[in-house]
Amino acid sequence: MTDSTEDDRVNASRQAESIPSPESGSGALIRFDRVSRTYPRGQVRAIREVSLQIELEEYVAVTGPSGSGKSTLLYLACGLDRADAGTVWLDGTAPKSTAEWTRLRSTRIGFVFQTFQLIAGLTAAENVELPMLGVATSEKKRRKRAAALLERVGLSDRAKHRIAELSGGEAQRVAIARALANSPSVIFADEPTGNLDSHTAREILSLLEDVRKNEKAALVIVTHDDLIAERASRVIHLWDGQVVGEELRREPA
Repeated sequence: MTDSTEDDRVNASRQAESIPSPESGSGALIRFDRVSRTYPRGQVRAIREVSLQIELEEYVAVTGPSGSGKSTLLYLACGLDRADAGTVWLDGTAPKSTAEWTRLRSTRIGFVFQTFQLIAGLTAAENVELPMLGVATSEKKRRKRAAALLERVGLSDRAKHRIAELSGGEAQRVAIARALANSPSVIFADEPTGNLDSHTAREILSLLEDVRKNEKAALVIVTHDDLIAERASRVIHLWDGQVVGEELRREPA
């Protein structure tokens, strides 16, 4: 008798056969063309010939078990990691160098990490200002933008507090404000509620959804939580580094 894990793999493989590859002429915001990533140590194939696309203002959840390649997919999409094979396109451009990706991240991409990745010795406002260095040349503009973003995420009264003085939910709000610093076209969020209690997690998810609508940005969330995934308009399922299924859903009102 075949065990349940093997059954799941067979079913996943059958689902994958029905997924169309993106057209090369597509005007998608993000496009993967047969992208693979193998980590030399241990020869781990994190992503295997993935082809997919994400449209402007789309709300996408990426799900799958631990080790399925979810975070790697996000890092490849924003240039924090580089593919071994295939091509990653962002708004019709296929960056080839670290410098190109750095420029695009500073102007087109916002990223929210599960562990916040804030600088503990800086205040909330200073953390939000950091991505604007070299983009907004005026210190006055940077401070004004940071203040406006902290107000948007409900932290005006915590702007001068250092990160160590904030709760986990407050730190994640700062991380969201930082991700919005340069008005990105897409916001990537890697398990953004994973370190939060259920009540705070719901608040953070609602905030990300509101930000997406108000900023008219795409939102791509990696999550293990089915309740979070159900709120997205499209869910991409990964298994062993491959896309094995997709679901289209109606977004909640």
